[in-house]
Amino acid sequence: MDHAADAYRTDLMTITRFVLNEQSKYPESRGDFSILLSHIVLGCKFVCSAVNKAGLAKLIGLAGETNVQGEEQKKLDVLSNEVFVKALVSSGRTCILVSEEDEKATFVEKSNRGRYCVVFDPLDGSSNIDCGVSIGTIFGIYIVKDGGEPALDDVLQPGKNMVAAGYCMYGSSCTLVISTGGGVNGFTLDPSLGEFILTHPDIKIPKKGKIYSVNEGNAKNWDGPTTKYVEKCKFPKDGSSPKSLRYIGSMVADVHRTLLYGGIFLYPADKKSPNGKLRVLYEVFPMSFLMEQAGGQAFTGKQRALDLLPSDIHERSPIFLGSYDDVEEIKALYAAEESM
Repeated sequence: MDHAADAYRTDLMTITRFVLNEQSKYPESRGDFSILLSHIVLGCKFVCSAVNKAGLAKLIGLAGETNVQGEEQKKLDVLSNEVFVKALVSSGRTCILVSEEDEKATFVEKSNRGRYCVVFDPLDGSSNIDCGVSIGTIFGIYIVKDGGEPALDDVLQPGKNMVAAGYCMYGSSCTLVISTGGGVNGFTLDPSLGEFILTHPDIKIPKKGKIYSVNEGNAKNWDGPTTKYVEKCKFPKDGSSPKSLRYIGSMVADVHRTLLYGGIFLYPADKKSPNGKLRVLYEVFPMSFLMEQAGGQAFTGKQRALDLLPSDIHERSPIFLGSYDDVEEIKALYAAEESM
């Protein structure tokens, strides 16, 4: 890419233009989805700005509260949650919101209600704020089919029913990756324009990768298939090169790298967390949706991740996601154990 020439291009594909182009493919569209996305984008810009000046504004100290997961909340967590809740409610296009930071779902007042349900983690990886590691926002969108009163069942659906999912990573640059069911596209925030510009069109994950990403500190508690798989990554018996280990500990950053470079991201169940640690609705589902749209796979150790039917808004699940062939290998190890 010629970055010098790019700096003077006048035909840049902004996310606004991209969404409107997509909308024009559906003559029956009323623009509701485009309006909802524009409010999500605004929330991402606001949080990006807050993250960039967190140290100056003393936003990285603890807020003195714990969230529903028992994690100490940081000031930025609280702020990010408020930003997204207000942005989504004010869009007038949502009826139910589920946030990692809130114990219960938020039901939007009838006067301001729309037909979309949004599930989101306003600031994933927030424990990394103090050391400057990339953090991000993850979101998924469902649509309410009938015109009845919205209920919790409208969000307690399999991930395959999502109409869109994405994440925004706040790192060396601010990158928004999104899919509306027709592939995956990445946009980077140009601070001078205040606009997200299409920089990663039609992202396709490599069929096989050279990187595995897992917290090896939990190795003593892993089950058999996970242990065998990681051993295979480090000591391959087929003469191939070992895989490289890369683990940041911020899901958005780890999944972003996996999406671009290929490989596999693992967060298995273990003896300490028999149900896994990542939350189904606003972590596992959106990331699995993006992986499948990019040509990869997502697996729970038992089934396709997007086929899960959650029974609680904060339910957890193990997850293995990434390049198609790499996930096939872990699936084969689980199948072999089951047949024993």
